[in-house]
Amino acid sequence: MKRFIFIFSMLFAAASFANESKPVRVYVDVVGDLFHAGHVQFFQKARQYGDYLIVGIHGDEDVTDYKRQPILTLEERKTVIEACRYVDEVILNSPIGISRTWIEEHEIDVVIHGDDYDMDRIMEQYSPAVEMGIFRTVPYTEGISTTDIIKRIKERY
Repeated sequence: MKRFIFIFSMLFAAASFANESKPVRVYVDVVGDLFHAGHVQFFQKARQYGDYLIVGIHGDEDVTDYKRQPILTLEERKTVIEACRYVDEVILNSPIGISRTWIEEHEIDVVIHGDDYDMDRIMEQYSPAVEMGIFRTVPYTEGISTTDIIKRIKERY
């Protein structure tokens, strides 16, 4: 399935260059805690699918419910992510699962996530985008994550 999504993603990227009348709006969502090279690489890969990158940042309460309490506040995460050259717009408190209405309200043309999610989790959070044919994956950056950074700090200090 990952291979199919990747091949379909490449075809979509090629087709989007043919339609230059409207900028292609790409959406990704992140926690964005302890911003690191993996985030930058993710944004760079996602930006290749369009002209305008929108980054949704999940709120502290949502993140705490499914991961852990973020170290940086939502505003701190926003400040750092906005400074990334690949990012054109930031949406605060973006939902963990996006709806068709939400996609349409934000005029999103492509939804991107790393290929580290299995199909069940993709469908749980991105089913409207999959059903609309606008969901794509990009290769996940191995070896760097916020959890990894926290472990390194604990081990070294």
